[in-house]
Amino acid sequence: MPKRIIAVNAGPRKGWNTDTLITEAARGAASAGADVERFDLFRLERYTGCISCFGCKKERSKGHCICRDGLTPVLDAIRASDGLIIGSPNYLSEMTASFRALYERLIFQNLTYNMETPCCNPRPVPVLLIMTSNAPDTGYLSLLRGYQQTLNRFVGPTQVLVSGNTLQLRDYSRTDWPWTMFDPEEKRKRHETVFPQECKKAFERGAALGRSD
Repeated sequence: MPKRIIAVNAGPRKGWNTDTLITEAARGAASAGADVERFDLFRLERYTGCISCFGCKKERSKGHCICRDGLTPVLDAIRASDGLIIGSPNYLSEMTASFRALYERLIFQNLTYNMETPCCNPRPVPVLLIMTSNAPDTGYLSLLRGYQQTLNRFVGPTQVLVSGNTLQLRDYSRTDWPWTMFDPEEKRKRHETVFPQECKKAFERGAALGRSD
């Protein structure tokens, strides 16, 4: 049986950095024989983050978010999967609000508040967590470490891939307000030389995730 891998894009921009890395990781998983299903969070029906109803803490729905909205099929797919690829750009030193909404509900449904068995996830799902940022990739290690530790504990063993100092625009001179904080030539050069290597790394990690044992 081929593995089932879920790829989730928590960024809004099609064809740009986050979307490209997730696509490459998904291609890698497919190249290893996995069945890949993709969700783009910015194109789903309306949804929210956790509403703290505690329905997932009741015995009859333990480990299942009972809030029914656009995230329900994503949560159901992840629960039944053999691996998760999820990526987000960095907005204001955090992941996107869309990522946070899914993250809250993915984690909280498995948190029991029970000291003996703090997690009710019956089956670990390996995760590849991707983050892109227009800042250097060394600036968010503590942020990503926190996400990695929580995902390790409540979803499954998690790898992290970061792409920093990303190219945001094709032509920085065409903005109405000059973006003097950035060096467009440096960003373009990095996009042409380093970003392809990161795409290759995403492909390879996706392939490892999708490979049958």
